[in-house]
Amino acid sequence: MDNERIARAALSRLMEPQDAAGLALVQAAGAPDALKIATGQADAGPALEREITGLLADNGAGTSWAGMAASLKRWAPRIPDLAPERDLATMARLGGRLIIPSDDLWPAQLGDLGMQEPICLWWRGLEQELPGPARSVALVGSRDSTSYGASVTGDLAYSLAQRGFTVVSGGAYGIDAHAHRAALAGGSAAVPTIAVMAGGVDRFYPSGNEDLLRAVCNQGAVLAEVPPGSAPTRYRFLQRNRLIAALAAVTVVVEARWRSGALNTAHHAETLGRAVGAVPGSVHSANSAGCHRLLRDGGAVCVTDAAEIAELASPSGVGLAAPGTAHAADHDGLTLEDLILLDALPLRSTTSVDKLCAVAGLSADSVRAGLGRLGLLGLAASERGGWKRAKELA
Repeated sequence: MDNERIARAALSRLMEPQDAAGLALVQAAGAPDALKIATGQADAGPALEREITGLLADNGAGTSWAGMAASLKRWAPRIPDLAPERDLATMARLGGRLIIPSDDLWPAQLGDLGMQEPICLWWRGLEQELPGPARSVALVGSRDSTSYGASVTGDLAYSLAQRGFTVVSGGAYGIDAHAHRAALAGGSAAVPTIAVMAGGVDRFYPSGNEDLLRAVCNQGAVLAEVPPGSAPTRYRFLQRNRLIAALAAVTVVVEARWRSGALNTAHHAETLGRAVGAVPGSVHSANSAGCHRLLRDGGAVCVTDAAEIAELASPSGVGLAAPGTAHAADHDGLTLEDLILLDALPLRSTTSVDKLCAVAGLSADSVRAGLGRLGLLGLAASERGGWKRAKELA
C-alpha cells in the first residue's frame, strides 16, 4: 500500500478537519513527510516553518499560528491512537475505501476549497465515479422540520433525482432525511444521493436514520473526512458543511431558523462562488426565518420548484426544465417586453430581428435579449437566421 495513502489516513486521525496548520504542513511538505514531522520523527526546520507561515498568511489564518512547536504539542496526545492500517482494514470490511486527491475517483470540485480541501475522504458505498458539481444539488435545512418543509423537500428531491441530479445532504433528521429518502425514490442517476457525515462512516448517526443511511450506502455514497470510530462533534458538523457546499453547484436551504447550521452551509457555498437558493415559508414560521433572512440579505435566490433549482445549477440552460406540466400557461412569469415579443413572433414562417423591432416596438438589443430568453424557455426557435414561435401557446 502506498505511503501517501497510509500517511493521509493517519493524518486524518491526528488532525481535526480544517486544521489550518496541519493542512499547510501537508501542502508544504507532502503527506508522508508531514506525518513524520507531526509525529516527531522528523524536524520541520526554519525554512519549512517560514513556508507554512506564508501559506497561512495567504489564506487568512496567519494570526492564529503560534508556530510548529505549539502545533506539535496539540497533536501529540493523538499519536498513540494512530493505526492507519487498522482504519483501512475497517473500511475494506465495510465494503468502503479511502480516497485521496491523487485518485481518479476524487471529486475534483473539492479543489475549489483551496487549502481547506480535505486530506482524504472515507467512503462507504459502491465504487463508482461521483458526479461533478453541475449534476449535484445540496438540499439542507432544519432538523425539526415542519410538515410543510418535509413536503417541499420531498417534492424537490424527488423531481431533481428524476432529472438525473444527485442530491447532497448531511444525513441528519428533518430536511436532510427527507431529501435523501425522496432522492432514493426518484433517482435516475448512478449516484442518486450523497450523505456527508460529521463522524466516522462505520457508525450511522443519528441511529434513528440507520436504515435510511444504509440505503444511501447501497444506492449512493456516504462520505466523511474523519476516520472510522470518530465521534460527530459540534465542530465537525460545522466543518463538514463546507464539503456539502463544495460538492454541489447549488445549495438550497428549505427550512432554517434564524441561527442554523444550514445557513452555515449556505455561507460556505457563497464563499465558493456557488449559487444559493432559499425556499420561502410562512412569515409566522420560525423555521423559515433563516430562509427569509437569506432572501432579504440578497445571499440567495428564491426557489419554489425543481425547474428553478436546475436552472441555477446550469445557468447556460443545459439543466433548464421544459415548461411545467402543471396548470401554468407557457407565458406565465414572462416580463411585459417578452410577452410583447412572443406575440410578435410568427408561428409558421420565420422573421428577422429588424421586422420584430418594428412589430413589437422594441429596440434591437431588447429583441435579441428577449429572443435568447424565449429560446431558453422553448418558446422561440431560430431557423436559417430567422426566428419563429416554437409552438402554439397554451
